[in-house]
Amino acid sequence: MFVDNHPQHVPAAPAAHSRPPRTAAFFDLDKTVIAKSSALAFSRPLYRGGLINRRAVLKSAYAQFVFLAGGADHDQMEKMREYLSSLCRGWNVQLVREIVAETLHDLIDPLIYDEAASLIEEHHVAGRDVVIVSSSGSEIVEPIGEMLGADHVIATRMAEADGCYTGEIDFYAYAANKAVAIRELAAVEGYDLERSYAYSDSVTDVPLLEAVGHPFAVNPDRGLRREAQAREWPVLVFSRPVQLKQRSTSLTVVSSRPVLAAAAVGAAATAAGLVWYAAKRRGSTS
Repeated sequence: MFVDNHPQHVPAAPAAHSRPPRTAAFFDLDKTVIAKSSALAFSRPLYRGGLINRRAVLKSAYAQFVFLAGGADHDQMEKMREYLSSLCRGWNVQLVREIVAETLHDLIDPLIYDEAASLIEEHHVAGRDVVIVSSSGSEIVEPIGEMLGADHVIATRMAEADGCYTGEIDFYAYAANKAVAIRELAAVEGYDLERSYAYSDSVTDVPLLEAVGHPFAVNPDRGLRREAQAREWPVLVFSRPVQLKQRSTSLTVVSSRPVLAAAAVGAAATAAGLVWYAAKRRGSTS
């Protein structure tokens, strides 16, 4: 295992005449591509929109600290999933869409790691598709994927009916579900996973990392650091957030399009769930 403060250079794709199988690079989002929780970043806009209360906003900074300090384990994430299911029930879809459309670039653009953006470029130059894989809602992950020039996204899908969220989760893109989803996408797109790459910060993404031939731990939590050491997986350290519009590179930054109006309920609910968990954890230890 090695630790590097710079992105791992990606081998160039073989010559076209050899017709190699298609390959992809799968990126977790929070703490891998962006420097904080994509969900928690929206706490204040959601408060201004009347979807979460002032107490939740005031505690979001503490929840962010908990997230950055190592995140939540499997049981805690399951509790948050149950909480967010009830939290978002009845939220107006159009209202959330408007909140995200107005705030996405200001909130997320400054958080993107320069090292991650460079890796995305290198994989595209090498002829690989880039796929963002996140447990945040597809409604927030898709616009971020557009900003990054990703080819596909895999994310949590929330159910809706009559213009409101039902509180049900159609697909929870977490832990083993991520591996299932990338295998399904690989079958459709023809990716050779043994020749593909994956990047994540969390031990809960071990199934995702195991599914490819080239796994990388990025800013790993304690559990993933142990796994990486045991399995001799490379470890990368990303530490330079930079605004995409300020990068003098070829990374595609897509301007506002209808997809940016997609709802942030998955991320919003996760944000409130992390706030709830952090408040509960602090209360139990006080």
